[in-house]
Amino acid sequence: MIFRRLIWAALAVAMLVGGLQSGLQQWQTMPIILAAEGLESQKVETALAVADTHAHGDGAAHDHGDDAETWTPADGVERQIWTWVANVLHAFSMALLVLAVMAVCQWRGSALRALPLAAWVAAAGWLSFHFWPSLGLHAEIPGMDAARLGSRQGWWVLAAGGAALACAAVALVRSPLRWAVAAGWLALPFVVGAPHIMADPLAGFTREAQVALRQLGSQFIWTTAWLSLSFWLSIGVLAGLAFQRWLHPAVAAVLERSDAGCAPAMKAPQ
Repeated sequence: MIFRRLIWAALAVAMLVGGLQSGLQQWQTMPIILAAEGLESQKVETALAVADTHAHGDGAAHDHGDDAETWTPADGVERQIWTWVANVLHAFSMALLVLAVMAVCQWRGSALRALPLAAWVAAAGWLSFHFWPSLGLHAEIPGMDAARLGSRQGWWVLAAGGAALACAAVALVRSPLRWAVAAGWLALPFVVGAPHIMADPLAGFTREAQVALRQLGSQFIWTTAWLSLSFWLSIGVLAGLAFQRWLHPAVAAVLERSDAGCAPAMKAPQ
């Protein structure tokens, strides 16, 4: 019963948050992305692009770039629909995580009410999944050269996992050493170092395009930071309300039955 309520509560939160995020993205980030994509045509051919074209012995060039095209949604309604789907799925996974953590906190005897508890859990989510990884790898606009995708993904997982473990250490460990443990987890990804390329990520563009893309890049970093903050704020508020309405009574009932079942066993005969 609790699992069913958890799924439906997370889905309800995801539908609202996903719709809100889709609207904010259309208003704030999509103009920046479309402007950056429009400047990609000004990217000049680089040594990396030349290396992808194989020269044969007779001097003819053979380019494998057109062998297969990667599918992308068409601009307009199709792109908006798939953006909404992605936002809802992302919000569902994060709402499910927040509600599950809140249930565990209630089971452990947290004295916080639903909304304050949701605020703390959402703050930990924002720190773990956006703020801490963005200190090493900030959001990038289309067309910029970057380090290998696998290396960036691995470092992002390390940064997000380290921040999450730091939050868990502060919340669950009772020893005064928990602050040192948390600091160690937070520092670990930066000791390893985020992967970056040595060259200018906009080196392949014309001078005019570089100026425009740097301005768009700065705007994109601040815009994505604001969107992430609004995402976790809305997750915290809506998840807190959903937990208070649907999950808190169910978890409390399970805990009461568990306590009632343990009470007779504790009364051993003299």
